[in-house]
Amino acid sequence: MKYIIFLLTVISIAACSTENKETKDKKANKFKVEYYGALKNMMHKGDVSAKADLTDFKNAEHFYALGALENLKGEIQIFDSKLFNTMVIDNTLTFDNSFNKKATLLVYASVNKWKSIDIPNNVVTYGQLEIYIEQTAKDNQIKIDEPFPFLLEGTPKSFDWHVINWKDGDTDHSHEKHISSGLNGSIENRQVEMLGFYSDSHHAIFTHHTTNMHIHVKTVDNKIAGHVDGLTLGKGMILKLPDIK
Repeated sequence: MKYIIFLLTVISIAACSTENKETKDKKANKFKVEYYGALKNMMHKGDVSAKADLTDFKNAEHFYALGALENLKGEIQIFDSKLFNTMVIDNTLTFDNSFNKKATLLVYASVNKWKSIDIPNNVVTYGQLEIYIEQTAKDNQIKIDEPFPFLLEGTPKSFDWHVINWKDGDTDHSHEKHISSGLNGSIENRQVEMLGFYSDSHHAIFTHHTTNMHIHVKTVDNKIAGHVDGLTLGKGMILKLPDIK
């Protein structure tokens, strides 16, 4: 009788452990990062053709995405299903909020709820931010061996940005040429929203080989939006990670 009770207890504990593990795994996979296109195909093969149609995501809820428009004729930023395409027309930055565009690169995820975290004031540089985001994601039970999205809000000391406007037929790609092909600049002390995707296993896919992050920016006054090339954080900035609880 004692043996039977002991056996039932062991089975019960094992069942609870399995249930807890399944529940934890389910929470950890509440969001999924997906993508179309690859930076290496642009850089090495000159392939800037369309890989995704934005109209396919028109009705997606709590949808977040960044990328580049077809033929590298602009940047894509989607915050909570609101789209902010930016293009260079007659040497002027132009917004297009419609979904009737195609993308040569698109990274995206749907996130229903975010957790806000105050970024310490000693996290200032781009490199320090990358380390901080990785550790903070671990602390919040996010699987860092899988890509995940994040948001940044506040007023950075400065950020460097560009909106690509690639010359038709040019197959000689470099990061420097991508920056200089359209509009670019450096902005100081401007309130922004930033969307990023973190991954240590997608270099040359949707992150450059020197970083685990791909970040786009939008000023809250909707005057500037595009790719982030450099970043110095200011005080009181906030990191948002997917809330998996």
